Amino acid sequence: MSWLKYSAIALVVGLTACSSSPTGRNQLILFSDADMSNLGSQSFEQMKQELKISKDVKVNKYVQCVASAVTKHVPKQSSFDNWEVVVFDSEQVNAFALPGGKIGVYTGLLNVAKNQDQLATVIGHEIAHVLADHSNERLSQSQLANTGLQITSIALGASEYAQYRDATMSALGLGVQVGVLLPYGRTQESEADIVGLELMAKAGFDPRQSIALWQNMAKASKGQQPPELLSTHPSHGTRIQDLSETMQKLRNYNVSRPNCN
Repeated sequence: MSWLKYSAIALVVGLTACSSSPTGRNQLILFSDADMSNLGSQSFEQMKQELKISKDVKVNKYVQCVASAVTKHVPKQSSFDNWEVVVFDSEQVNAFALPGGKIGVYTGLLNVAKNQDQLATVIGHEIAHVLADHSNERLSQSQLANTGLQITSIALGASEYAQYRDATMSALGLGVQVGVLLPYGRTQESEADIVGLELMAKAGFDPRQSIALWQNMAKASKGQQPPELLSTHPSHGTRIQDLSETMQKLRNYNVSRPNCN
C-alpha cells in the first residue's frame, strides 16, 4: 500500500472515528448512520425473502406488543422513523436488531424467554447493539483490516452490497447464511446488557427477570457453552453477576407496566 493510501486512511479515521459508546468507551466509527441504515435495511429484506416468517397471529401480536413497549422509550433516530418487527418461524433461540430499525425474533426464543419481561430483556439488548453503533464499529474494524470494503460516506447501492455481502453480513452480526447469527465481542455484549436493561426498565418491564432469562439460557445450552476465555460472549455466570450489579444502579422508573401476555 502506498504512503498516499495510508495517508488517506489516516485522514478519514482522524476525521470520522472520534466517537464514544453509551458507556463512554472509545469507538472506531467510519460510516454514517445513513450508510448503516441502508445496509441494515437491505440485509433485513433479504432475510424476509429467504427465511420463513411466522403467520401465528397470537405470537406476532405478543412479540409486537413487547417490542413496541420498548421502542417507545428509544430516542428518535436520525436515519429512520419507525422500528419494523418480524417474527421468523425457526427453532433458533435468538433475536437480533439491525441498523435502520429492523428487529427479528425467532420463535424458538419464546421457549426460553418465558414471559414478557424476559422477552423484553432480549429485545432491549438487541436494540442496544444498534444504539451503541456496534455494527458500525465492526464494519469499521473490518475496513481497516482490508476486507475489501471501500471507505465511503455514500450508502452502498445494490451492486456494491452484493459485492461486499459476506463482510457486510458479518459486521451486522449475521452469517453468510442469513439464518445464522454471529456473536458480537464480549465488550459489546456486556455493553448491550447494560443499555438494554435500562431500556426495558424504562418501558415498565421487570429487570429482575433478566436474571431468570439467563438462567433459562444456561439450562437450554445444556452445558455446551465454551469457557469464557474461548468465547466472544460473557459466560452465563458473568452475565448474571453483571446484570445484578447493574440493577442496583437502575433508577426507579415510575411507568405503567405493559400487559402483553
